[in-house]
Amino acid sequence: MRISTTSCICPFLVCLCFIQRCYGASHHASSKVLSKNQTKLANGETEVHHRPKRGWIWNQFFVLEEHMGPDAQYVGKLHSNSDKGDGSVRYILSGEGAGTIFIIDEVTGDIHATKSLDRERKGHYVLHAQALDRHTEEALEPKSEFIIKVQDINDNAPKFPGGPFVATVPELSEVGTSVLQVTATDADDPTYGNSARIVYSILQGQPYFSVDPKTGIIRTALSDMDREAREHYTVVIQAKDMAGQVGGLSGSATINITLTDVNDNPPMFPQKNYQLYVPESAQVGKPVGKIKANDADLGVNADIKYSIINSEGTNMFSISTDRDTREGIISLKKPLNYERKKTYTLHIEGMNTHVDPRYSYLGSFKDSTTLKITVGDVDEAPVFSMDYYIMDVYENSPSGTEVGTLTARDPDSRNSPVRYFMDSKDEGTRYFRIDESTGVVRTTQPLDREDMPWHNITVMASEVDNPSLFSHVPVTVQVLDVNDNPPEIATDEEVIVCESSRPGQVIQTVTAVDKDDFANGQRFSFALPSQLPVNPNFTLKDNGDSTASIIGRRRRFNHLTQELYELPIVVWDGGEPSLSGTSTLTLRVCPCQRHGRIRMCQGEAFLSSAGLSTGALIAILLCIVILLAIVVLFITLRRSKKEPLIISEEDIRENVVTYDDEGGGEEDTEAFDIIALRNPAAAEELKFRRDVRPEARQHCTQQPPLPPPPPRSHRSPSVELDEAEVQVFIKQRLFEADVDTSVPPYDSLQTYAYEGQGSPTGSISPLDSGTQSEQDYNYLDDWGPEFQKLAELYGEAESEVTA
Repeated sequence: MRISTTSCICPFLVCLCFIQRCYGASHHASSKVLSKNQTKLANGETEVHHRPKRGWIWNQFFVLEEHMGPDAQYVGKLHSNSDKGDGSVRYILSGEGAGTIFIIDEVTGDIHATKSLDRERKGHYVLHAQALDRHTEEALEPKSEFIIKVQDINDNAPKFPGGPFVATVPELSEVGTSVLQVTATDADDPTYGNSARIVYSILQGQPYFSVDPKTGIIRTALSDMDREAREHYTVVIQAKDMAGQVGGLSGSATINITLTDVNDNPPMFPQKNYQLYVPESAQVGKPVGKIKANDADLGVNADIKYSIINSEGTNMFSISTDRDTREGIISLKKPLNYERKKTYTLHIEGMNTHVDPRYSYLGSFKDSTTLKITVGDVDEAPVFSMDYYIMDVYENSPSGTEVGTLTARDPDSRNSPVRYFMDSKDEGTRYFRIDESTGVVRTTQPLDREDMPWHNITVMASEVDNPSLFSHVPVTVQVLDVNDNPPEIATDEEVIVCESSRPGQVIQTVTAVDKDDFANGQRFSFALPSQLPVNPNFTLKDNGDSTASIIGRRRRFNHLTQELYELPIVVWDGGEPSLSGTSTLTLRVCPCQRHGRIRMCQGEAFLSSAGLSTGALIAILLCIVILLAIVVLFITLRRSKKEPLIISEEDIRENVVTYDDEGGGEEDTEAFDIIALRNPAAAEELKFRRDVRPEARQHCTQQPPLPPPPPRSHRSPSVELDEAEVQVFIKQRLFEADVDTSVPPYDSLQTYAYEGQGSPTGSISPLDSGTQSEQDYNYLDDWGPEFQKLAELYGEAESEVTA
């Protein structure tokens, strides 16, 4: 089969057709070579297999896109060598677009395209051709695949995706500084012709910017572009295909370029001289004026720092920068005084804080100006000669005593007269008053230092002509001390006196206190009242160091005879004049351990000496209550268990019944009644045992004779009779228990507490001893308060023996 096409419509197509035919012939020849297969036989010979000659030649077909003619576009022709031209061969076409886009003449094999094709939508089509015998429908040629390629034409203009564009470049940039790269795309085939070959050019934006024709990079074309002169630029870039030739398609894009700021402008004050009026009443630290320098730059490039560069201005004023408004805020550092200085001259400088050294050639980035400040005269309040006053006055001084004088004056040039007064709400008005003309402070009543040693008052002064304008000053008055308080004993507690005190023994050392200050109240003398008779029990010794010692005069005290004593003491201070006071001390007699080491007085002294706090006492009481509750509960449970013992017949355990009822011995006839033991006959009726059930009890019908009682020692008839009856009764009960056959099948222990006839040994108690011991009982003092009474008994006995 041969594949042929019509004559090429242009010389270029003629070349393509020629190349196509040559390629088809070479491919056919190569297919013949490759169709030979050789097989090597066992005997070494080679068998050659020949494939039938193939006349089916195929290659690519080309079809132009965007065909707009009235007839179907001719694509090519299929032809088989088996076709003799008699119409016996039928050609069949299948694959992409077969029957819809591409049709074939079954007799001639001509292929036509019925629709206009777009390469940008689909660049090629894969189809299959087959030649059949029209009569037998047998395949004359095997099915072969071929491609119809859509040939591109320049039907798509370049486009800039993502436009319009925005770009920035610093002002004053050098020529050739890259701004932005734009890239256009063309949907045409870049491998065929110049349909997709794009060239860039600038339509708008010259002479400020240029564009690279191949890469699309936009660059600056001038070096002195100033943002302050012009900030925004619009640049239009064109992209044209066909390498920019005539007839090529083109597209454009707009780029908005903005110049960014650099610090190329210094701050400038609009004026070289300014004036400002400030009243002398302006508050220190508060703003009094503003000044501003202009800077054409933006952002940090326009930040300005203001400063005062002359000493006259820096002493009285300060300047700071408002970050929002970039203004210089002038504040007052010291109070102004119109009477002293009426004008001030300030040299103010404004300088950029962020200076770019690349533009230092433009000059210094700072500017200066002069500000003249005029101080305004204001009616001011009077001014005191001191910021605060400290005065003093003696206590008990009569009303109207002068304390001190305050001075205030009018600072204005008029020097108006001043009036002094005190605030009516001030508590100081109760004790002091001030002369409104002279400023003399006097007392209104006698003062007591011990009641209030210091007084704080506030004095105000105003001009007589303008009472609404006033000033105030704090005044502290100290009340000086005089000796007007007698001394007294420092303690109000009772003095403890041990019963075992000896004559000349120091009972207590006392001190005195005085409400007066150190100069008059801390040197004391002590003595007993001279108008009273000599005290037989106690005396007083002045130690000379503002203390005194109470000394006992009696040999021994007894709290049972007299528990409380009163001792008046006279105390003198060392003031001028000297004052005295009498204090009466109460002395309590208490029993103490030997040598007076621990005091014990009605429980309170004991607890105090033991060091028990309130919390410890509460804890002890709680423990006692808990122990009592446990004891009561235990006794209650013991009583509840003493019930008649009823034992189950199935219970074969061994039980030991114990009755812990202890009597007072043989001499105790009240705790336990032993009449039943003395009268066995009367007890026969109560022979039932409590450890067996009554219905199971069987009476013994026969009792063997009891064994004779053992011999006894010679005692009184009544005692021997009682013992005989008790022994006989006990032995009888033991014998009955041994021979009783109705008892339960386990051991039962019965205990009869007979203690016998007593011991012939005499008493070992030392109470009846008449001899005196020479033993030293002083060690009983170390055994604690439990043996205190015993120690006192032996101590008294020892004292009597010694006496």
